[in-house]
Amino acid sequence: MNLRKIFGWKLVLLLTVVAVLTSVLVFWQQPRPLQATMVADSESGTKVLVLNYHKIDYTFISLAVRPEDFENQMKYLRDNGYHTITPDELYDALAGNGQLPENPVMITFDDGYEDNYNNAYPILKKYGFKATIFVVTGFLDRHKKGYLSWDQAREMNKNGINIESHTVNHRSMTDLTDDELRAELVDSKKKAETELGHAVNYIAYPTGTYNLHIAQMVKEAGYKAAFTIKYGNVDKASNIFALERVPIFHTEDTNKDFVERIRYQPIFESFGWMKN
Repeated sequence: MNLRKIFGWKLVLLLTVVAVLTSVLVFWQQPRPLQATMVADSESGTKVLVLNYHKIDYTFISLAVRPEDFENQMKYLRDNGYHTITPDELYDALAGNGQLPENPVMITFDDGYEDNYNNAYPILKKYGFKATIFVVTGFLDRHKKGYLSWDQAREMNKNGINIESHTVNHRSMTDLTDDELRAELVDSKKKAETELGHAVNYIAYPTGTYNLHIAQMVKEAGYKAAFTIKYGNVDKASNIFALERVPIFHTEDTNKDFVERIRYQPIFESFGWMKN
């Protein structure tokens, strides 16, 4: 009898059960979605890949993807039949009020760096892709080096790039008092709406940190949905105030890692390894 083989399978089974139970517990601890349709069986619906970028330049940090790598990744999406969507299209589909295209993908950027305009924007236009930038409103037009101007944001917003909120000062929300938190949520929304001339309905949590109380305050501030940096695809079982995203980093082999993350991520998620 091969004891090593028997115990190996038992270990795999044990780890799988633990991962699944952990995923279930985390899900039930999250705030309730807006509509019952959003908690329908996720296996029967479309899964949406939401990519999360930050900088698109040559800064030597993990959050900075080189422009040529970003273009290779956009070309991969185009060549493999992905179709970009907006936050409204995602929200409507989760609420049961809209249809998504085949292989939907949402491309997002956090913080609002100027390189998003100089480097990412031309590539997105080249491929006819929509995208969303969550901007730190207090960093725009305030002589803070390396961030977008509102003129740049308005230009992109008129040409397929949604501009949404990433708070006023990018402070971790779990470190704030209720008054400070409310100001970050409400003031950033009002500022962006004033500058852009339309409603701003979506927010991304700075550093990805949130809790049940914060999610409730996000809803009370008038947002329709919020994005975190939890790994996983968005589907009808997702929490509308903690939507999953897949972060894309600069690595030793950025493009290979990008493809593997897209290909294998649904497999990992099915074992409860990503939505936690």
